[in-house]
Amino acid sequence: MQTANPPRIRFMDVDMDPWTMEQTLAEIARRMDAGIFVQHVVVNVAKLVNMRRNPDLREAVSRCDLINIDGMGVVWGARLLGHPVPERVAGIDLFFRLLQLAIARNEGVFLLGARETVIRQAVNNLQKQYPQLCIAGYHHGYFWEDEEAVVEKIRQSDASMLFVGISSPKKEQFIHRWRDRLGVKFAMGVGGTFDIVAGKTRRAPEWMQKAGLEWFYRVLQEPGRMWKRYLTTNSQFLWLLMREYWSMR
Repeated sequence: MQTANPPRIRFMDVDMDPWTMEQTLAEIARRMDAGIFVQHVVVNVAKLVNMRRNPDLREAVSRCDLINIDGMGVVWGARLLGHPVPERVAGIDLFFRLLQLAIARNEGVFLLGARETVIRQAVNNLQKQYPQLCIAGYHHGYFWEDEEAVVEKIRQSDASMLFVGISSPKKEQFIHRWRDRLGVKFAMGVGGTFDIVAGKTRRAPEWMQKAGLEWFYRVLQEPGRMWKRYLTTNSQFLWLLMREYWSMR
């Protein structure tokens, strides 16, 4: 008999599902089998901070069916305030596990996002890594003047899973806006995953991921674009966390 998943927690005014990777995969498969459409999202430090000043992003995230915790800063912060968070469920790790699930279930996937050259290279690399994977279709992320045509392309592909590599809140809003016409069973925003799959950027070593330093590795790769973003969001998150901690005490 399947045990019940842990209830949602509310951390920094955001609802989250404090689940393990295995619990998340099992719940996605269960809902797909039941014919229940699933919109998935992950939250990290930057997204939590940006949600406080961007009502569109807050609304887009809150409407998702599953909200996993991606980012060791959020895991540690939630634990500090007494929430039982078992582990981090990184979006990119979940992406690869879901590709394996698609293979096992003999279902197709659709990749949407990034630049044309990047998404093509990502598809080529995935086909080499997973020769049994059915990539039912793909499209670059610069399509807003012909959005409905892209939705129809996804629907016609007969894919079961949709992975959207577009910035927030655009990707969450796109999925929610068209969820009844996409024809897929599951949709997930994957951020910069396609850049990593294509080899355009590299993921941090495992020790940096576990130490909560994945953000610092991104700064090292793109210092001109990333240093200010992470300096701002990380410092704001720490201030908000300490304020909430002392208010509890």
